Amino acid sequence: MLVWFLPVFLVFLLIGLPVFFALLAAPGLLLWLNGQTNDITLLYRNVYNGMDSFPLMAIPFFMLAGELMNRGGITIRLVEFSQALMGHLRGGLAHVNVLSSILFAGLSGSAVADTSALGSMLIPAMEKQGYTRKFAAAITAASSVIGPIIPPSGIMIIYAYVMGESVAALFLAGIVPGVMVGIGLMLMIKVMANRYDFPVASRKYTWPERGQASLKAFFPLMTPVIILGGILGGIFTPTEAAAVAVGYAFIIGFFVLRTLTLKEVPEVLSNAGMTSAVVLLLVGAAMAFKTVVSLSHAPEQLAALILGLSENPLILLFLINLLLFIVGMFLDAGPAIIILGPILGPIFTSLGVDPIHFAIIMSVNLTVGLATPPMGLVLFVAAAVSRERVETIAKAILPFLAVEIAVIFLITYVPAISMTIPRLTGFAN
Repeated sequence: MLVWFLPVFLVFLLIGLPVFFALLAAPGLLLWLNGQTNDITLLYRNVYNGMDSFPLMAIPFFMLAGELMNRGGITIRLVEFSQALMGHLRGGLAHVNVLSSILFAGLSGSAVADTSALGSMLIPAMEKQGYTRKFAAAITAASSVIGPIIPPSGIMIIYAYVMGESVAALFLAGIVPGVMVGIGLMLMIKVMANRYDFPVASRKYTWPERGQASLKAFFPLMTPVIILGGILGGIFTPTEAAAVAVGYAFIIGFFVLRTLTLKEVPEVLSNAGMTSAVVLLLVGAAMAFKTVVSLSHAPEQLAALILGLSENPLILLFLINLLLFIVGMFLDAGPAIIILGPILGPIFTSLGVDPIHFAIIMSVNLTVGLATPPMGLVLFVAAAVSRERVETIAKAILPFLAVEIAVIFLITYVPAISMTIPRLTGFAN
């Protein structure tokens, strides 16, 4: 009977129950109907146990670092730097939007933070230059998914925690795929700019002016260098790196740029705390949900079903990408990774797929799901920021989603894209 936990969970989602409560109510109801009252206690105890983890402490620290950077005017400097490099191109502000997302990804690792921070600045600016509001919101949402792919990445920390993989290896494996998504989006913008005669954002900056913009963005751009350099050099763990990022953001905001004030600190802490609480509660609920998954023997049944479809890993990878894409439409990336990672990971590892490679396939696919209709989270954030209807943004984002899906399949069938950097640095075989 427990095998029905997933359909019941999906029903709860469809009727509008928040994911956190659906993750606990579905297995709890079935355990109660099955007379397994002791397991109900175990289920809810695991909500706390799932959050009680030192590696997961990296998530609230990275959230706080991103909030400090955003409140300290760092976002503006990144946008100005991007405009100095690409503003003179046709469709310049759209290109600036994507490049800013790539740079912002190295600070926050959050698609939602990217959409809200960059969207509040760039969507009105793009609309003022003649872009439609739906297009501005669509490119903001589409480019924001780069945030959790390029390190630091919250969902990769979650994957590493659940699957026992190296955070450093996952961070390194995400660099090239994240940049590829950005380049793909820029190529699509170029095609659309020529077809629809998009405006040029600004004149071409001189090299001295670009150098000045680079100096203004220097300290923010050092954040991912410090994080990755410290982790790869063995100076600190990913969790300690997140704490260092907070300290660095605080020093930059208060003493170097002097754009932060003590009055803003309570609100910064409150915003970071609320966002972190939502993420950690979802992780705790998903870990409890995972307990019932193991009790139901669903992983073994699903593994047998998948392997019964084909023994060819290439065909199975194609089918799993379709499954993940559909799951990403309805479920946030973090809970989806915790629920499906322990089920799917061992299957593909046994078929010869490198566990780091599969982690990137899964992470990128589910991250793109954040911008996928009907329930992509960043679509709703973009709609709130732009005051545009979700349905119209969903239509405008389709060309960009096509690019991101193409990148997913490239990552899937060309392992070197994600595995070269981890192998060269000794973090993968």
